[in-house]
Amino acid sequence: MTRKVKKIPATLGQYSKTPLSQIKKKNVAGYARVSTDNKEQLSSYETQVNYYTKYINSKADWNFVKVYTDEGISGTSTKKREGFKSMVSDALEGKIDLIITKSVSRFARNTVDSLTTVRKLKEKGIEIYFEKENIWTLDSKGELLITIMSSLAQEESRSISENCTWGIRKKFEEGVVRMSYVTSLGYEKDKDGNIVINEREAKIVKYIYSRFLHGLTPNLIAAELEAKKVPNVRGDVKWYGSTIKNMLQNEKYTGNAILQKTYSVDFLSKKRLKNNGEITKYYVENSHPAIISQAKFDLVQEEFEKRGAYPNRSTSANLFSNRIVCGKCGALFGRKIWHSTDKYRKVVWQCNDKYKGEVKCDNVHLSEDEIYKSILEAINKIIVEKDEIIENCELILNKVLDTKKLKIKEIEQSKEHNKISKQIEQLVESNSTIINNPGDFNEDYNNLSAEYFAIQEKLEKTQAILADKYSRKLQIDRFLETIKSQDELVTDFSPKLFTSIVDIVEVFSKKEIKVHFKNGEIVVVDLLRRKK
Repeated sequence: MTRKVKKIPATLGQYSKTPLSQIKKKNVAGYARVSTDNKEQLSSYETQVNYYTKYINSKADWNFVKVYTDEGISGTSTKKREGFKSMVSDALEGKIDLIITKSVSRFARNTVDSLTTVRKLKEKGIEIYFEKENIWTLDSKGELLITIMSSLAQEESRSISENCTWGIRKKFEEGVVRMSYVTSLGYEKDKDGNIVINEREAKIVKYIYSRFLHGLTPNLIAAELEAKKVPNVRGDVKWYGSTIKNMLQNEKYTGNAILQKTYSVDFLSKKRLKNNGEITKYYVENSHPAIISQAKFDLVQEEFEKRGAYPNRSTSANLFSNRIVCGKCGALFGRKIWHSTDKYRKVVWQCNDKYKGEVKCDNVHLSEDEIYKSILEAINKIIVEKDEIIENCELILNKVLDTKKLKIKEIEQSKEHNKISKQIEQLVESNSTIINNPGDFNEDYNNLSAEYFAIQEKLEKTQAILADKYSRKLQIDRFLETIKSQDELVTDFSPKLFTSIVDIVEVFSKKEIKVHFKNGEIVVVDLLRRKK
């Protein structure tokens, strides 16, 4: 049997769904856009408007709607083109069936916008005619146009993204630091565009660092600032713990800057990730005035590490949270309330591992009153011996923590490190332009690399020792400042005094409680002896 194919003609318009037997006039509009910076362009604009008006009116089966125009507007985005937006809106409302424009570039130079608009209008059966390219968007040629434009849009996004990324990284390499003044309390821009210190705001920054080193948490500092109605960078008095934490960890307050902390995953998603070493970072020293010394900043970071060393630490705002340590197992002591609902209510501190794990800690518990007494006794012992302690501390500062020789050593090692780095660069560059023996190149490269990593290891070791000495020096300076002002024995517990000079309280038993001070002194307190 012979196969027969019978063609069934279309009876409806593909997009309009109007019966083909019903001949309907099309509502047609023109679109013209030119820059009006000069007379030639202005003439072109008037010519386009007159041309489309006459051209559309000359067609018997077309109804002239209007010529939509945009003068002196860049074509790179449709956002500011009011004529364009009005035309698209009217078309989507059914007032326009066909739009005529000079070319794809006149319609929208940003192919992403152009593609989006073409597809949006096509879905509603609205056609666009590009005269220069002779393309009607509803025919098969128009389909090809959309495909090409889609490809161009993606490539344009990639190109723009890569160009922007290259430009930004070039500035990073040059050490150009940009400051977000909207979020950077303490800094502002002068008339020449330079980063300068806002003295009023800088006082707030210094206060935040000082309070943190006195033992307060970011949340407590935020609450304190709100209570005092201190304005934030936006001018209101609402503060958040997360904001305080970010400020305490922002290296820009030291006058230095780490650039490229985050990076974009790709040019399409624009998703940004924290840079954990996937791409190069840049550390720019002395890029702008410092509000906080490097030593104080390092001390704050050490304090963060110390507080974070116990993942199961108490979230209590109590002064002793994270500062009382079990001498037997190393866990923190936590605050507990016994008989919370009756007259025998009592606040005690006990090892957090007392009831955890197979081997439970058998250390004693201490009442809050016992802790106060232990600390007062230890502080008073320091005050009694303060002249000798001050003398010892100053000796340590002048002899043990003197950094002059180390600083000279660091400078010399840094110069040597940079020298070898340049030698490696020159070797690689020379090898790319002159044909050398591969064996000779590899040998030279390996020798220089070995020297480079050897001096880098020495430099990092020197810098680590310097950082440790700076940190200890700052702690002892603060300790001395407090002790020198304390002329009398203390009878009442002072939270400020405690956080200024005491590091931790280590509990072994009621007979052996070690109070560690920030200058390195350790005072042992025997509570049982006091009871006899």
